[in-house]
Amino acid sequence: MRTIEIDGMACGGCEDNVVDALDDVPGVESATADHEAGTASVEGDADDDALAAAIEEAGYEQAL
Repeated sequence: MRTIEIDGMACGGCEDNVVDALDDVPGVESATADHEAGTASVEGDADDDALAAAIEEAGYEQAL
């Protein structure tokens, strides 16, 4: 499982947006998000760049 820090999530709806975006990335088996922690967790062998792109397309930023 990988944990990704994400900037910009403020509510449960944001969590849903991030999870939906991550679920669409090839190789993602499951994804969860926690706006209070500012993180998402991803299981699977998805490409890191594809995950970052999905997060950005959903309107959020991967914290570095």
